[in-house]
Amino acid sequence: MNPKSKRIDALISLGVHLGDFKNNHSNYSNLQDSIEKAIVNNAWFNQENIESTFRSWSKALNENQVKKWVSKYNFKDVKKPKTVALILAGNIPMVGFHDIVSVWVSGNNADIKCASKDKFLIPYMTDFLEKETGISAFKFTDQHFTDFDAVIATGSNNSARYFNHYFGKYPNIIRKNRNGIAILNGQETKSQMEGLATDIIQYYGLGCRNVSKVYIPNDYDINFIFGGLYRYSKVIENAKYANNYDYNKAVFLMSDYTFLENGFFIIREDKGFSAPIACLHYEYYSNEIELEEHLNENRESIQCIISNMPIKRKIDFGSSQQPSLWDYADELDTLSFLNNLH
Repeated sequence: MNPKSKRIDALISLGVHLGDFKNNHSNYSNLQDSIEKAIVNNAWFNQENIESTFRSWSKALNENQVKKWVSKYNFKDVKKPKTVALILAGNIPMVGFHDIVSVWVSGNNADIKCASKDKFLIPYMTDFLEKETGISAFKFTDQHFTDFDAVIATGSNNSARYFNHYFGKYPNIIRKNRNGIAILNGQETKSQMEGLATDIIQYYGLGCRNVSKVYIPNDYDINFIFGGLYRYSKVIENAKYANNYDYNKAVFLMSDYTFLENGFFIIREDKGFSAPIACLHYEYYSNEIELEEHLNENRESIQCIISNMPIKRKIDFGSSQQPSLWDYADELDTLSFLNNLH
């Protein structure tokens, strides 16, 4: 078996491994230990959200999905793997794992700098891949990178300026802030509105694919959004979330902002794409053509679009945190970038 086939098969095996986790906790003591360390290290992480991440990755690493993904590329023969420096975000569990998977399947190696908020789960995954194949492809560091060929870095708009300054001379992918949005027309079903609530609340809204803004027609009843959100009312039991909710509500009250709230979530009219924790922005639209032009003008602020309308690049309600392997962050084809390093 050639190394590339071994790497692909290992990804599929990892998908099976993660898919079996929920029903076989007793056989996953090392993984559960990593989960518990991750939860202690980051109060935004919990067992439910981490298991949700595992289910998403199990679905993505299904044999048919992996083979469909790699079939789009004419992989070059890698005689000497390149070393790719990866700077990962840590806002939600394993958020940088797609970059790792891409480096792995491209036949290259990675020097990885995990975010301090998410440093226990990803090493378990890379260790699994290496043990499955006998291929050593990953190193972890918390120091400055040395001896690398390319960079993939994810962070805020501020950190992106830093990344560009230090890594601009290398082949690179540098990602900035983006957000998920939803476009509603009032024809959504109850099931779709509950799916939208998942897109908004899952991972406490911390992911770049979480919906932080909705566009609604002029006569839209915002209570439909609150109705979908109600199933997540227990989110307020998380102390960090509750503190953010209370703080943002107090700020809005003192600032005399108009907003609606239901005891655990705030909705307010705002043109911004990025909303604070426990908040959702909305903006009215009256013309779908003008709305599409507006979205095209602001394309670099948008990670994904949820809608049942005929909108380009839209995805289904409830699926924002379940991207396919070919749904690249910031619409930048990571695997093509890596394949072209040779």
